[in-house]
Amino acid sequence: MMRGVTGRLMLLDTASLYFRAYFGVPDSVRAPDGTPVNAVRGLLEFIDRLVKDHRPDDLVACMDADWRPQWRVDLIPSYKAHRVAEVRETGPDEEEVPDTLSPQVPVIEAVLDALGIARVGVAGYEADDVIGTFTGRAKGPVDIVTGDRDLYQLVDDARGVRVLYPLKGVGSLQLTDEAWLREKYGVDGRGYADLALLRGDPSDGLPGVPGIGEKTAAKLLTEFGDLAGIMAAVDDPKAKLTPSQRRRLDESRPYVAVAPKVVKVADDVPLPEVSTALPDVPRDGETLEALAARWGLGGSLQRLLTTLGARRA
Repeated sequence: MMRGVTGRLMLLDTASLYFRAYFGVPDSVRAPDGTPVNAVRGLLEFIDRLVKDHRPDDLVACMDADWRPQWRVDLIPSYKAHRVAEVRETGPDEEEVPDTLSPQVPVIEAVLDALGIARVGVAGYEADDVIGTFTGRAKGPVDIVTGDRDLYQLVDDARGVRVLYPLKGVGSLQLTDEAWLREKYGVDGRGYADLALLRGDPSDGLPGVPGIGEKTAAKLLTEFGDLAGIMAAVDDPKAKLTPSQRRRLDESRPYVAVAPKVVKVADDVPLPEVSTALPDVPRDGETLEALAARWGLGGSLQRLLTTLGARRA
C-alpha cells in the first residue's frame, strides 16, 4: 500500500534505466554460465548510487506492463509503430529489444522482488503512466529518474516534483526543475506536454504539426498560454499568427484533438496495493542468495545491500 507517502519518493523509469545500463556496461560482464548480466548489474549499481546520493524514503521500480497501449494506438496509429518487432493477436505487441537484453529482464524483476523493492506495472499502461499516478498521489517531494524527456511534463516546483535525467550513468544527473525547463524550452512542466505535442517526437511516432518546431511551439505557448489558447487563436482573425501557422494548425485539427490523451501521462492508473518503503534488509534473503550465485551478481548486489543496510544506522 502506498500509505500516503510523505517522505521523499523516488520513481524509477525502470526500462529506461536498464537500457542505459545495458549499453553502458560491457557485455563481457557475465554470469558463471556465460550469460550476459550487464543490464542486471548495471541497474543494481544505478539504484545503489541513487539511494546513496538522493536518500529517498520510498522507491518504486515502475515497469512497462504494456509499452504501446492499444488505447494510444487507436488515437494515433503511428504511435511507437517503428519499434514493433512482432504484432501479436492477444496481449501487447513485442518491442524490438537487443537479443541479449530480453533474457535479463526476468532476472532484474526477480532480484528486485527478492530485495523487497516495490515493482509496479499495470496492464494496459506504460511505466510513464504508473509514474504519473504515483506522482499525483504523493504527499511529499518526488524524484523521477528517467532518460525519457516526456516525463518533464510532471515537473512541478510547488509540489517538489523534479526529474533526474541521467547524462552519463547516474553519477551525472541533470536535475530538471521549472527554472531549467523555462531556460531550455521556454515552458514550465505543465507546458511541456503541449510543446511536445506541437513539435512532434519521431522516437515515439508522434507526427506533430508540420512546420511547427520546438522554438515556434514555445513562442506560440508564450503568446497564447496553452494548446487550447493556440487553437482558439486559429479562429481569431486578429490573433498574431502567420498565414502558414494558421493554415497548418487548422489542417492539424484532427491530430490536435486526439494527441493530448496520447502525449499526457495518465494520472488515474489503478495502482495495486504495494509497500513503497525502501527496505533495510532483503525481503527474501534465501532467494536473493540463490539469484546472486546463479547470475554472478557479486559486488553490484553487495554494495546495494550495504547501502540499504546503512540506512538503519
